[in-house]
Amino acid sequence: MVDEAQLVAQLQSEQHKEKAFRALLSLYKERLYWHIRNIVKSHDDADDVLQNTFIKIYKNIHNFKGDSKLFSWMYRIATNESITFINKNAKRLRISSEEVQTLAINNLTSDVYFEGDAIQLKLQKAIATLPTKQQLVFNMKYFEDIKYKDMSEILETSEGALKASYHIAVKKIEAYLTNN
Repeated sequence: MVDEAQLVAQLQSEQHKEKAFRALLSLYKERLYWHIRNIVKSHDDADDVLQNTFIKIYKNIHNFKGDSKLFSWMYRIATNESITFINKNAKRLRISSEEVQTLAINNLTSDVYFEGDAIQLKLQKAIATLPTKQQLVFNMKYFEDIKYKDMSEILETSEGALKASYHIAVKKIEAYLTNN
């Protein structure tokens, strides 16, 4: 297990930054990729957002104060980058961010990296009907099994509010799956 304080110290030192960043990449690249992929849906878009996320982490590591876990701080950046990406697409296409999500889900069937079946696709469509915050909470809990305590740091929301959001999201998804 990597000592987080030591890794942060190395990332913030000019002498060890490059090596420490490579270690950070190998530690978190896959987890962050799937977190982003759950939000933006497409493999290619997730790759782009992941790259932007790591660029931001690299450029801003000196601002990391250790108030939260490094993991939480990076997830917050990845989440914000993903939402920014969706909103930029929506603006560019002159449609709502919800419509961008729907387009992305409709394109999943032609995405060679999507390994899901009809049930997975239906679940993704159900998730897309949720408000952004509920989507994030559901994805983080259901797909990534992130603890509410960590989620609270990432999304800067109380654990109670997150539990309520997850509960509501599950009810809405169940209703969608029952009715469609």
